[in-house]
Amino acid sequence: MVQNYRDLDVWKMAVDLVEKIYFVTEDYPKKEQYRLVDQLCRAVVSVPSNIAEGSKRHTTREYIRFIGIAQGSLAEVETQIIISERLRYVSHEVLQDILQRTQLLGKKLHALSNALEKKLGYDTN
Repeated sequence: MVQNYRDLDVWKMAVDLVEKIYFVTEDYPKKEQYRLVDQLCRAVVSVPSNIAEGSKRHTTREYIRFIGIAQGSLAEVETQIIISERLRYVSHEVLQDILQRTQLLGKKLHALSNALEKKLGYDTN
């Protein structure tokens, strides 16, 4: 049994994604610092932050809600990195790498949510 959110693979993957996004956005034009870069970094940091916060909530329902927020933030990251590629701030290869990471992370978040719902006795189908 997991005792700490830092032991969760999904949290570790989310932190790795934060690192990747921060590294990639270093090369964005200065004019984007308070526009797209700020938005992208806030969204990506929100993913592991909500996993952590949800894990410390008092009820499983609250934890599920925070996993849902993390999923929403992950969708924001995907959208913003697609926009970044269209504006030519990142290469197609970087886009594909990040989308592959977000897709896998999204599946892990979905699995975690399903496991928590199962714990509550919900049918996850």
